[in-house]
Amino acid sequence: MEDSYQVVIVGAGFAGVAAAKELGRKGVRVLLIDANNYHQFQPLLYQVATSQIGVSAIARPLRSVFRRLKTVKVLTAKVESVDAAQRSITTESGQRLQAEILVIAVGAVPNFFNTPGAEELAFPLYSVTDATRLGSGLTRLLDQADNSPDGFVDVVVVGGGPTGVETAGAMAENIKYVVRKYFSPALAARCRVHLVDMVPSVLNMFSSKSQSYATEHLKKVGVQLHMGQGVTEVRKDGVTLADGSSVPGQIVVWAGGLKAGDLVAGSGLAQGRGGRIDVDTDLTAPGVEGVYVLGDCANITDSTGAKLPQLGSVAQQAGKWAASNIIADLKGGTRTPFRYVDKGYMAMVGRGAAVAELGRKRIQLQGVFAFLSWLLVHLALLSGLQQKIRALFSWLNGYILHSPAQVVVSGPVEKEPREQAPPGP
Repeated sequence: MEDSYQVVIVGAGFAGVAAAKELGRKGVRVLLIDANNYHQFQPLLYQVATSQIGVSAIARPLRSVFRRLKTVKVLTAKVESVDAAQRSITTESGQRLQAEILVIAVGAVPNFFNTPGAEELAFPLYSVTDATRLGSGLTRLLDQADNSPDGFVDVVVVGGGPTGVETAGAMAENIKYVVRKYFSPALAARCRVHLVDMVPSVLNMFSSKSQSYATEHLKKVGVQLHMGQGVTEVRKDGVTLADGSSVPGQIVVWAGGLKAGDLVAGSGLAQGRGGRIDVDTDLTAPGVEGVYVLGDCANITDSTGAKLPQLGSVAQQAGKWAASNIIADLKGGTRTPFRYVDKGYMAMVGRGAAVAELGRKRIQLQGVFAFLSWLLVHLALLSGLQQKIRALFSWLNGYILHSPAQVVVSGPVEKEPREQAPPGP
């Protein structure tokens, strides 16, 4: 069976949703397909994993997003393969979908860099499923530790970028405030969070001032830093570093990078760094007519030739820009090179603590002002009024009252927390 559409968009992340919205507003017939029936706000996944907010605050049903755009159809299905040359996709059920214009925005998958044990034992943090598994695993581990007078928890976070720093900081503050309040001060004293990366400092893309601030705050809340040493193996009881030393951990969180997935590899398009597609400046795939590649599965440059990072703001802006170029394609017009508006970087380090470097001039903020800016920006970017209200309530509840979102473990958790080993030095 084969169906034909003006535009088929594969992937409902920032780029795919932004493109579909713009096209739908112009009356273009769009099919948006994703394995999940919701759009997830990826920058806050770590807060789901650390019980700061609930899933309903960051996941919005796609049909709710597009309920007023009658020319956008949402299809919940897993895509089995992509044929870029034919501008077609095949779903897991065998349905083949043909497009005048195909948009590939399938995101990425964790890059474990062939590290032994990492894929099998570490918890990635790239989807709602990843976040809920990690949250359930941490809760179960704390419950087990609370049942023993000598119970303890060691968590290793691999990756000193924004995701790793935000996750480590949130976990350390949970220990400092939530574990102490809801379990016991004695258990909190036996819980530790470790942050590991091969680079010498956290937040490598930020200024040295922001790096220093983040480092000092992480240490202040109890995060143990192991910088300048890469992870060579993930074990059931922790990780091994390049110098042969070990860091103990019943749970290992992998925030060490991303790469393009199998769908991109099998699409017939030439792959570049990280397995991603090196797109032209107008966001089209080189050498293939009518195919756009967006988001974390694309290596994107702007109109000046500058390479752009894998950020939500890049994906969102690229989605809107691609929609304009697609409309030009459909009307016989001319595409224009992507011009990115650089809004800068932000990272939450903990309660009342964040770093922000805003705009191309990188106006620097640290501390409370950066923290408030981070809250306001992320609140504005959340999709849907209900999601904004839930997130705001959770933040007020968590940051003022230290009362976390409730995590209930109702079934088996993949990558179960390991049996406790004696705590290291």
